[in-house]
Amino acid sequence: MIGQLDHRDEETAKDIQRIQQPAYLIEAELMGFHGIPQLTESIEDIQQSNESFTGFKEEELKGFISYIEEEDLIDIYRLVVHPDFFRRGIAKALLADLMKRYKGYKFIVSTGTANEPAKNLYHSFGFVEQDRFEVAAGITCTNFMKQS
Repeated sequence: MIGQLDHRDEETAKDIQRIQQPAYLIEAELMGFHGIPQLTESIEDIQQSNESFTGFKEEELKGFISYIEEEDLIDIYRLVVHPDFFRRGIAKALLADLMKRYKGYKFIVSTGTANEPAKNLYHSFGFVEQDRFEVAAGITCTNFMKQS
């Protein structure tokens, strides 16, 4: 169900793109900002990423989380579920799996300040808001941290 993804594989990269484009489009609508880089990311960009990817699969890939491990820090870059599978616990399962595998690490993540579902998820796992930063005029993202 949850396992590592080889994002360098072309078909896997296509699956990642197929999921992230509609999901980030919803976040873009919530934020009122369509400049999210993953909306226009190519298959090649995904394949060349230095992130590690873990996916949630049931017959097909339904969601994934990507991150970079740096010493005792896990920097979460993406937590994405295809909109057809929202509200089914997939993001929660992916985040729980990552935190279990990296017990004792510090975790950081950012999301659009207007993305209440994502913020609620991170709060439910004990993440604490650190600060906000502006990505465009009047558009902010929020940084979260959790020390496990």
